[in-house]
Amino acid sequence: MGNGRVVLVTGASRGLGAAIARRLGRDGFRVAVNYWSNQGMAGNVVEKIAGAGGAAKAFKADVTKPGEIKALLADIASAWGEVEILVNNATGPQPEKPIEGYEWKDFEDQIDFFVKSPFLFMKELVGPMKKARWGKIINIVSEVAANCRPGFSPYIAAKCAQLGLTRAWALELAPWNIMVNAINPGWIPTERHAGVDSADIEKYRSQVPMGRQGVPDDVASAVAYFAAEETNFISGQCLAVNGANTI
Repeated sequence: MGNGRVVLVTGASRGLGAAIARRLGRDGFRVAVNYWSNQGMAGNVVEKIAGAGGAAKAFKADVTKPGEIKALLADIASAWGEVEILVNNATGPQPEKPIEGYEWKDFEDQIDFFVKSPFLFMKELVGPMKKARWGKIINIVSEVAANCRPGFSPYIAAKCAQLGLTRAWALELAPWNIMVNAINPGWIPTERHAGVDSADIEKYRSQVPMGRQGVPDDVASAVAYFAAEETNFISGQCLAVNGANTI
């Protein structure tokens, strides 16, 4: 269980982040629910965690901005102490275009969320984690890092880079007992997919060996696994949560 450890979940006001935050709250962690634009939804996540007997607070910050990351971590430290577990989940728009339709800015936008943001957090947290000789970083990557998909080259490039960071950091930080792991979810419909054609969803579902799409709680369970004390000898690993769609 969480034993009151402080965990920060970025982009936790809805979708996968909200499910992850609720599960970690239920498991006994003190959960910092990060949001950027939707205070109401973040507050709802906090209320659900508190209603189930857990501890949670909402913290606003743009996790691609160094100054806001510093302020966010300072606010959490003031409330509870240093962040001990970080779940890098925040994401932005994920446009689908042919190669000739993209500009370099589209790549930069994806890199900001999946490379820059984890790096900025790590810069701030690695010192306290080394001093404590304990810490966990859990990166929410994507099955596209293994199963590429046409039309999403900036997103795929950034997610592959995030997976590379996971492996490099796991090796570098192992001597300090800092564990870095990744989760590769399949396509799991959330609020952001409200306008997606049902035929596209069905096409994807038909290709999944288990014959269904996952739900946010499937990813939350995988995060809870990596966050638990029982997995303190696991690092540098990537866990696919997609019904055997990646072997």
